[in-house]
Amino acid sequence: MTAGRLAAFELTQLARNVAAGARLAFFLPVRAHAFRVSAVQYVLLVSFNGALWIAAAGLRAGFAGSPDFSALPAYCAAVVLVLLSALVVAHLYGMPGQLLLFAVALSASDPVFEAAGLLLPALAAALGRPDVVLYGYMLWSWAVSVRAVLLCGGRRRPQGWRAAAAVTLISAAAFLFLPRAEPWVQPLEDEAPLPALTDERVFHRQGELIEEALAAIEPGGPGPELYFVGFAPDASMDVFLREMRFVRNLFEERFGAAGRSIALVSSEAALEELPIGSTTNLARALEAAGEAMNADEDVLFLFLSAHGDPEHRLSASQPPLQLASLTPTALARMLQESGVKWRVIVVSACFAGGFIEPLRDANTIVIAASAADRNSFGCEHGRDFTYFGEAFFKEALAQTRSFAGAFDIARGLVAKKEAAEGLTPSLPQIWVGEAIAAQLKKLAH
Repeated sequence: MTAGRLAAFELTQLARNVAAGARLAFFLPVRAHAFRVSAVQYVLLVSFNGALWIAAAGLRAGFAGSPDFSALPAYCAAVVLVLLSALVVAHLYGMPGQLLLFAVALSASDPVFEAAGLLLPALAAALGRPDVVLYGYMLWSWAVSVRAVLLCGGRRRPQGWRAAAAVTLISAAAFLFLPRAEPWVQPLEDEAPLPALTDERVFHRQGELIEEALAAIEPGGPGPELYFVGFAPDASMDVFLREMRFVRNLFEERFGAAGRSIALVSSEAALEELPIGSTTNLARALEAAGEAMNADEDVLFLFLSAHGDPEHRLSASQPPLQLASLTPTALARMLQESGVKWRVIVVSACFAGGFIEPLRDANTIVIAASAADRNSFGCEHGRDFTYFGEAFFKEALAQTRSFAGAFDIARGLVAKKEAAEGLTPSLPQIWVGEAIAAQLKKLAH
């Protein structure tokens, strides 16, 4: 057989597998022998499904932007789990030679689910129940996987029950532990090329910006007042800059922090607007705030926004500089040295709960966007807020001036959004010191 005829044959076999997968997904009559099983066919099917995954993401974005191939490891991990499911099921049925049959059957319906996924947002909007739509989609996917296994291995007991249970457990593990990745990056808004930090004028302007920002912090007057320090040290995502701009404006306009606020942000878009979010600048800002504040009355609101890691470090990035990440212990030391007594600290990052224990005391509120072992969500290009930032600053603080009360509202909003999207709950956390609650009441009057 010539190479051309061989290629045409394999593509025809692929089309038959996709057709059989569609019949499987829509619960139409189909038999196991309808699947064309070979190593070549499985590779073609996986490749075809991967291409559809990227194309569907591009379609959702209107094909503005480009594929993000850094998401491919997440897809490969899903393929490995499918092969693991096929291996386990083949073993349970006593059919080790049919591993590829199970793998092909479990993968053949993916094109249907990619197409259906494009319709989910419209369906959720029409019904007004995104959670119901999502759970229905997940239930459908699970039912088709079980049908694929029983179709290829038979319904005999107890093998069929065990195989269905194995597929269910592995599917649940995939849902809980596989990272969600979007294989398409939308472009940033069209802008003129931004000046880089390597530009001599921009480099020297940074020194002026921090000095001007520190000098602009006004000393506290009579009565309790609120000071604001914002710190967003990661230039890799524009969402941190956008969120910080909103939060600083919120505290200046609604909480009276104008003249007593400073924002430190690493971002290519703000090199001539804001001082870089380095730990050195943060230490200087906290020291300046501590010197300006009336220690017994005034309250510091410190907002930290970045990526977090399982070791509870906040990411720092501003090429070509090598910036140090911020740890909870380093921050606790900075605050101690600053002399700031009353503190409200919000950490919006993955694994942010790890900041609570080192920072908590009777005079402090510590709010974390996630538990110490959980991810938070929304750190994506093109967004104006992270999920927690939007819930707490934009929505909850529009309803109350109580930071603890806003946390309770935001926690519910975040949980609802994560459930609607099928995300592992981030479990936002809070610590409220015994003494600061009374001090915040004085501030509110």
